Amino acid sequence: QVQLVETGGGLVQPGGSLRLSCAASGNFFSVNAMGWYRQPPGKERDLVAEITKGGSANYADSVKGRFTISRDNAKNTVYLQMDSLKPEDTAVYYCNANVDQWGLINRRWGQGTQVTVSS
Repeated sequence: QVQLVETGGGLVQPGGSLRLSCAASGNFFSVNAMGWYRQPPGKERDLVAEITKGGSANYADSVKGRFTISRDNAKNTVYLQMDSLKPEDTAVYYCNANVDQWGLINRRWGQGTQVTVSS
């Protein structure tokens, strides 16, 4: 019933920028907390940033000052603005959302989008 569609990944040079988007669609009452995770090759999936419905955000130490998470509740969309990208940011980035389906809270994941930072 619920889908998260990610866009915005790609190949950039170190120091460059990308903006990821993730839109939730389907049958639900509302979307609670949303976030971005990433999984480098051969490593575990880790939290990059998360944001509450009210707009409070938390970031991994590795991206503080460089990444900005935001959301548009009217569009059920979360964004990740990535600036000053580094090679170590290379990973598959996954969107996450906690979807309220009229009292039933389900954690949903996007399909993943590749971000590659290389010169």
